[in-house]
Amino acid sequence: MACKRITQETFDNVVRENIIEFEMEPEEALKEAIEQFESQGVNLFNVVKTVQNFTAEGSDPKHQVLQALDALQKALDILALDEMGDHLSKFTEQCSLDFAHRHLAAEKSAYATVLSCCRAMMADGLGLVKGVQALAALLDGQPDLLDSEGKHLLIEILKQHREHVELNATTIRAIRYSCLKHEQNRQDLVQFGALPLLTAAIVNHGTSPKVVREAAFALRVMTYDDDIRVPFGRSHDHAKLIVVENNGLRIIIEAAKVFAENPSVLSELCSTVSRLAVRNEFCQDIVDLGGLNFMVTLLADSIDHRELVKQVLGAFRAIAGNDEVKDVIVNAGGTDLIVLAMNRHMGSPQICEMGCAALGMFALRKPENCRVIMEDGGAMMALQAMKSHPAELNVQKQACMLLRNLVARNPDFTPQILEMGAEVLIQQARATHEECGDLAKAALRDLGCKVVFQEPWTGLKGAIAR
Repeated sequence: MACKRITQETFDNVVRENIIEFEMEPEEALKEAIEQFESQGVNLFNVVKTVQNFTAEGSDPKHQVLQALDALQKALDILALDEMGDHLSKFTEQCSLDFAHRHLAAEKSAYATVLSCCRAMMADGLGLVKGVQALAALLDGQPDLLDSEGKHLLIEILKQHREHVELNATTIRAIRYSCLKHEQNRQDLVQFGALPLLTAAIVNHGTSPKVVREAAFALRVMTYDDDIRVPFGRSHDHAKLIVVENNGLRIIIEAAKVFAENPSVLSELCSTVSRLAVRNEFCQDIVDLGGLNFMVTLLADSIDHRELVKQVLGAFRAIAGNDEVKDVIVNAGGTDLIVLAMNRHMGSPQICEMGCAALGMFALRKPENCRVIMEDGGAMMALQAMKSHPAELNVQKQACMLLRNLVARNPDFTPQILEMGAEVLIQQARATHEECGDLAKAALRDLGCKVVFQEPWTGLKGAIAR
């Protein structure tokens, strides 16, 4: 993968040189510059690949995103609020094109300008929506831009404009963008009071799909551990705070009942439930609050909706971390529905992975559940998934895990599974994916197949010979 980088100015100068000195047409000059840098191993993801508006005498960049930023700054300087709103919309449009436009704007101090515009429009709900939209667009992929002032501003907006639907949705989106892959922003915003504001937004705007979807997504992001710059995060602590101190599970499950006919909102809510099922008692709470029965019915009624099916299966897998909940899911017909979903969406590696993972959790330490899974065709479906997606590591790993769990305490199932061709498929997974080696060996061992376990060399025992 290319790892070299260049500045926007360097790229623009080459395009300019192609036009002026080599008399190329703008599009030809742009194509030539792109090919030249890519042939040198330069990654142009952070470069706006359009022809800037310039003259032969001037070399100042005039990309449209910077033109919009200049106009916005001029309107801010004279506090022309009406003009400011129009320029914010144009700036948002440019930033929404791709990361390169956002990156270029950020390099030219766009964050400070947009933040000042938001401050100037705090009393104007419609204008503030445009300001926060611009801020959210700028923060997308650039969470490092958000400083302490920006964090306090986002919290202040949610507090002052609790009833404004569009402003709530947009502000929560900005919070979400600022927290993706940024542990410090997450911790700061939680400390500043973001969690009760996010759950309150779901309650206050429980019929707004936009707000509920954004708030559920933002709550889920608060439980991520995706910032490689820190040794460990507080994802588990944040999940606990959402559930225990902010009644998050009850709020999310009640919200799901309102949107029973809206698959996109339900997908977000189910995915967030999965992230919150981090403790045994939380898994049981989901059952007690009616969340499990709701999801079982939802899976049956929405079996054709691929994204929703994937999220429900993920939720099943998460809450099956509680051994008692496993039995409840199986007794409610969950295994049959999972097998049906996998069969219906065999072309989706994500659904195959989640289906095998959920069934594998049901089977773990539960011999009777294993019997139900076998009767419902779970083993056959897992092997079919392995055949259908030989290049998908996670499908192979989860299928191996399921097969192992099925026979670990029920050796009577071994002949039946081997007759389905399990050994060949597991050996293929082991040969294709090095990361699948240990799971594949364990599955083969428990199926009674011949497998050699080699202990890595750790040095000779005893004293060193002199």
